[in-house]
Amino acid sequence: MKCAIFLAKGFEDCEALITIDMLRRASVEVDSVSITDDLRVTASHGVTMFADRLWSDINPKEYDVLILPGGRVGTENLEAFEPLTAALKEHWNSGKLTCAICAAPSILGHLGILKGKHYTCFPSFASDSYGGIYEMELAVEDGNLITGRGMGATIEFARTIIRRLTDEKTMRKLEYGMQYEHSFRTLEAPE
Repeated sequence: MKCAIFLAKGFEDCEALITIDMLRRASVEVDSVSITDDLRVTASHGVTMFADRLWSDINPKEYDVLILPGGRVGTENLEAFEPLTAALKEHWNSGKLTCAICAAPSILGHLGILKGKHYTCFPSFASDSYGGIYEMELAVEDGNLITGRGMGATIEFARTIIRRLTDEKTMRKLEYGMQYEHSFRTLEAPE
């Protein structure tokens, strides 16, 4: 499985970086993709990150999973980039896994992707106009849609994606390596 996470000026730092980090820890291939003509992208809290790839250098059809981090300004910039919204619609219509967190599920709502689907997002970005069923959960999976509520939900959002793409052994190793799961009471890593 190959994932792409799209970065625009003003993306929410942790929602992108934690998701990328966790996917890579789980040995899932992920490219961070700048939608501008510069690999340097400044996040919502002033952190500048170098993306792996430029939009102009990728073919979105080559990815199995498309991921959108939130951040109000980042979300506005992602949605204003028409090549990305067109790619999202095509990706979704082909039945591929589509993921968004925080404000970014609003993009999917505007594209009609949330219609009839259970989803979550930052509460102020939920809307009856999407035609979906909003849930006040950290992460929600409905078919080929995974959404996350906000920065504090990023670990659950990334875990939900990884659970979908890998196996239980990989999840146990990931959780142990992060010391995330409360049930670990041993010094030894799972096999």
